Amino acid sequence: MKRLLYLLMLVPILTSAHHQVISPNVKSLEVVLNDDFTSLPVLQLGSNDYLQIGFDELSHNYHRYVCHLEPCNPDWTPAEGIFESDWLVGFNDTPIEDYENSINTRTLYTHYNYRFPNSQCNIKQSGNYRLYINDEDQDGETVAIVEFRVSESLMNIGLGITTNTDIDLNKSHQQVNMTINFNTINVTRPDEQLQTFVLQNGREDNLKENIAPNYITPKSLRWEHNRHLIFEAGNEYHKFEVLDPSHITMGLASITWDEEDEAYHAVPFPCSMQSSYLYDEDANGAFLLRNSDNYEASRTSEYVFVHYILRAERPYDNAHIIVDGRWTTEDKDYYIMNYDEQQKAYHATIMQKLGYYNYHFLMKDMDGTTHLVPEEGSFFQTENTYQAFVYYRGTGERVWRLVGYQQKTFRL
Repeated sequence: MKRLLYLLMLVPILTSAHHQVISPNVKSLEVVLNDDFTSLPVLQLGSNDYLQIGFDELSHNYHRYVCHLEPCNPDWTPAEGIFESDWLVGFNDTPIEDYENSINTRTLYTHYNYRFPNSQCNIKQSGNYRLYINDEDQDGETVAIVEFRVSESLMNIGLGITTNTDIDLNKSHQQVNMTINFNTINVTRPDEQLQTFVLQNGREDNLKENIAPNYITPKSLRWEHNRHLIFEAGNEYHKFEVLDPSHITMGLASITWDEEDEAYHAVPFPCSMQSSYLYDEDANGAFLLRNSDNYEASRTSEYVFVHYILRAERPYDNAHIIVDGRWTTEDKDYYIMNYDEQQKAYHATIMQKLGYYNYHFLMKDMDGTTHLVPEEGSFFQTENTYQAFVYYRGTGERVWRLVGYQQKTFRL
């Protein structure tokens, strides 16, 4: 019942894929495809692809967590009018049986790990899926949500990225050109039978949804210099790694132990306004939990408080500045930065597990929409990875299948 009530409260705002941590005692939700932490959670139907889902519960008390799967439409609203037997192989509501207590850490936690698919549960239909992690010891309360896609390669997608856009030439934007070939699928009404989504670095807060193509043929669609497929180029993500609380590692200005609150505090180098582009290899917002030994990191890694600093001459009115990355899975308010008039900078302190992190800063308006922060800069040279998804629902069919997925990285 608690899970259903929570879902009903979230339905108006769940319009894009993202993982969510709901319980304040759950930290470090990680969803990794095929041991590649940079990949988006997109499984190929009928393949050996798998997701490794891990998280920490901040105690040494065992919780019986159960994973409940739910199919969704392309816009992440729940799919209706279908039976579990249509899309599920095996059983729903499977327990998480892989768990271990932390050892030699000041912050006590239990690490839980769940691999999907598994011998008890699999998917036999492409599309979008939401996985609820429910605590049976708390009346089935949902503590976290994972969203992923399952694709089948039935249509071919071609992607091209150019800095010669319909807004500017080699300045601050990148434009996506795209083609879709239907192959053997009979598409007679593409505006009704197809849905398309284009993303930049897996971000769904600025995705381009169902943009009308420039050209339509009986076997294909083409978007060429379409003004609605222009993205701000942005800048490279900031990065740091904190692998051992006893010494400074990449991207850190300092790391110290505070006797008063008995905790480690790490400070990445402050970020300031970028007037020109400087290439710095990043992972486009991804993160990897690890430590210096990289041995049993899931249960031997410490938690530290990370202090983020963004220099800005004045605060922004009617908007919040937030820290953002694929690891920011808690409520967005948790990542809001506060402005310090004396230091002329925004600050945020976030509890994080040892690891490698990418992040950038976003401006969140009062209506919930997000934008790049001007201090970050936007440069056409920025290396970005673009993803395209194509969904198809045939005449008389009840579900949207994900029939095409492609990604391409822009590099000069």
